[in-house]
Amino acid sequence: MSYRSLLRVVGVGFFPLGFLARLPYASSALSTLILLQSSTHSYAFAGLASAAQSTAIAVSGPVVGALADRHGPRTVGALAALANFVAWAVLLAASQGTRPSMLLAATLVGLTQPQVGPLVRVHWSRLLRPRGERQLPAAALSYEAAADEVSFVAGPAVVGLLASVGPLAPAVLTMALIATATLPFALLHAHRDLPAQPSAEHRKPSLPRRPLAVMFLAMVAMGAVFGAVQTAVTVYADTLGEPGAAGLAYAGFGIGSALTGAACAWLPQRFTLRARYLTFAALLFAGMGVLFAGAQTVSMPAAVAVAGCTVAPYMISLYALTERLAPARRAALAMTILCAGGPLGTAAGQALGGSLAETHGTRGALVVAVAVAGGALLLALSAIVADRGRGVWIVDTVPVGRQEAPEPDMPARARPEG
Repeated sequence: MSYRSLLRVVGVGFFPLGFLARLPYASSALSTLILLQSSTHSYAFAGLASAAQSTAIAVSGPVVGALADRHGPRTVGALAALANFVAWAVLLAASQGTRPSMLLAATLVGLTQPQVGPLVRVHWSRLLRPRGERQLPAAALSYEAAADEVSFVAGPAVVGLLASVGPLAPAVLTMALIATATLPFALLHAHRDLPAQPSAEHRKPSLPRRPLAVMFLAMVAMGAVFGAVQTAVTVYADTLGEPGAAGLAYAGFGIGSALTGAACAWLPQRFTLRARYLTFAALLFAGMGVLFAGAQTVSMPAAVAVAGCTVAPYMISLYALTERLAPARRAALAMTILCAGGPLGTAAGQALGGSLAETHGTRGALVVAVAVAGGALLLALSAIVADRGRGVWIVDTVPVGRQEAPEPDMPARARPEG
């Protein structure tokens, strides 16, 4: 079984520590929102600061990726964790000061955000490709998608519970997780060796810009779907007069996505990445259509749970295609560029969904989700037509030169990276 094989490759400790290491990313925005709203008594300002933080994460992600390609994930991951811990301390101090200082500190938290998710996907690629087992990279990406979804359910849920203790508690927990999980994960499981330096005759290869731009836009669309659905379930809960219903409904969205993401490990190899990308884009569009119709006629929570099942397979196909597109020495940069589309899309989806929800309620926000998912399907169709089977835009096989042999002085099991 694929997951059992992954366990043998990296060991038991990798998985719980890696899950805890990504929780600060999942809880960061909500922790900031709660902290600054309590300090200023203004949801508008707290939302602005949280949006600035998300934008900073998107901007800094590719920089972190480029540095990881150049200096190695261990050094960059550890330094990012330390910098983020300090940034959170600055934000806690600034929360007792002026609004400009709060906004600046919130942005600093975003700029220093450790990119655990993107870099750990690069880790799996470098660790598993030399083994020549085609199912293992797919299983690893499936696990990562499921872990991300669970973290984005568990993180906000824990933050919500801690908020009842006090507005500082979520931020303090985030700092504790950075110190006890994110930093140790980077030090213990990040790749030990620097990427091979190119010779004078073979400089670092360039990224395939247009295909990578397609993947980035696809992830922006995915983020916009998230933002619109978050807005829709919030409006739904407000309509019921039960704010807690929003968390429960969105938890169903994440759990459905996590389950189907984990199941992707068992997809047959003959189901190519090209076919998966198009199929899962179509399923995403269908899922948002089901959500729109079901929310009006059946049950919003049930429709959200069904729609969530179409999310992770689509995201996994984007990660897998990006991993195939990127030269080995630029993999971290490519993956962080891809992931930068998520928070940008989420902010756009929340803004547009919120604007339409003002006049059309839940239906207005869900229209955004359907429209964006339709755009994602059209983008997939366009990329496949443009590629015409050449393997330029949509790469189904590992490109020549991507196989990387393990270092002779270190067994593969001893060289996991973060």
